[in-house]
Amino acid sequence: MITIAIANQKGGVGKTTSAINIATAMAASGWRTLLIDLDPQGNASTGLGIENSAREYTSYDLLMGDATLSQAAQPSEIPSLDVVPATQDLSGAEVELVAVEDRTHRLQKALAAREPGFAGYDVVFIDCPPSLGLLTLNALCASNTLLVPLQCEFFALEGLSQLLQTVERVQQRFNPDLGIVGIALTMFDRRNRLTDQVADDVRDCLGKLVFENVIPRNVRLSEAPSHGMPALIYDHNCSGSKAYIGLARELIERLPEKRKAA
Repeated sequence: MITIAIANQKGGVGKTTSAINIATAMAASGWRTLLIDLDPQGNASTGLGIENSAREYTSYDLLMGDATLSQAAQPSEIPSLDVVPATQDLSGAEVELVAVEDRTHRLQKALAAREPGFAGYDVVFIDCPPSLGLLTLNALCASNTLLVPLQCEFFALEGLSQLLQTVERVQQRFNPDLGIVGIALTMFDRRNRLTDQVADDVRDCLGKLVFENVIPRNVRLSEAPSHGMPALIYDHNCSGSKAYIGLARELIERLPEKRKAA
């Protein structure tokens, strides 16, 4: 089971949109996919049509040991895509986990637990909150690799530097196997010269770590969550959907070949 954290401590970079649509594309490619909503805002859950009333077990219960993975995961309307939803209860986990001895590895233990008769998943995505607190740290400790959505703006570069430093510390102290599968450029606007400049700077600095496919600013991407569905379902032919399909193909090519042939 490959576990991928989708994280950036800066808000508004397209993190949740990326998580929803990449997970959908992976599921459509035949991967048994799970998306864990680890953001107390619960936007990934809403964006996949999981109503609040249907969230009996959540990522909070998973972290606190009150539910197993098979109990917390529930099917979405997308075939082969399950979701561990989130509610505002998750915001209390940051405080409650401080007093717990293994507070940085709660999610890792929950994902590693072997449940009789539970088939598990080929790939797990974790949608992290826009911060570098205990929730994000749990995601990084539980993951094999990290995918970073990066908005094409100047301030995003400063945030990326801080995130990379955090990843290095996590590798040294908690999870030496954590890698970075790639940087995804989001909210790309070719009409804006600064967008091209930021993209060029990121590619000069990080080289092939940056995905070739970039996610454009697209109205349909913004509309889709209000209908409780990924953009890939809402409008399969819009530029944003096509970009995420291309990004998912790139991601599959970067994942270990032994896991699954898609």
